[in-house]
Amino acid sequence: MAVDPGLRICRDLRISPDGIEILTATKKELVLDLFNSMEVVRPRDVEAIGVSGSYLNLLFRQGVLDRPHRGLYTLPEAEPTEFRSIVEACKLSPNSTVCLLSALRVHDLTTQSPYEVWLAIGEKDRKPQISYPPIRVVRFSGAARTFGVEQHELEGIPVTVYSPAKTVADCFKYRNKIGLDVAIEALRDCRRTRKATNDQLWKAANACRMANVMRPYLEATS
Repeated sequence: MAVDPGLRICRDLRISPDGIEILTATKKELVLDLFNSMEVVRPRDVEAIGVSGSYLNLLFRQGVLDRPHRGLYTLPEAEPTEFRSIVEACKLSPNSTVCLLSALRVHDLTTQSPYEVWLAIGEKDRKPQISYPPIRVVRFSGAARTFGVEQHELEGIPVTVYSPAKTVADCFKYRNKIGLDVAIEALRDCRRTRKATNDQLWKAANACRMANVMRPYLEATS
């Protein structure tokens, strides 16, 4: 006898006036319910709720799910936000931290939408092997790696991002890569929108060893 791929796998008990009632949920129901809380799902996400990761591929072949990139699944009707590439990169590299130009985008401190997703990893961490979306990896160590780490939620996915103040300091540190004009604009926007206080900016500058570089710009925008 063929086994229904949506065979019930979960049982809950509910006490009703007439006695105990067994409630069942199918694999398909459990997986689709997961998309109510996050828009991009990986096999490890469904494995955490007791469903084999390979079941996502079965639903994809049946046309129930879309697979925009290898290892990532979405609902066909899902409308991606401007942060979809960041979400996808973070799902594929959960130990990375969104930084620099991508962090500026998350904090709405730039109107640019960088082609690459900028991710920070530890000095000795293995570089993420991601074919898509395109990523740009930088290595941080010490306080530059741990200072100013925040948790944000994008498309229902928890994403680790550096704070506005830390991101501004990082932009000055990597000014030769992204441009000094970008760093100055980020500082001005951060001040204008009050995303960070002067004290937070100074602390971030010290954590990144950028205090001497940033001092004239901080004083000029005070």
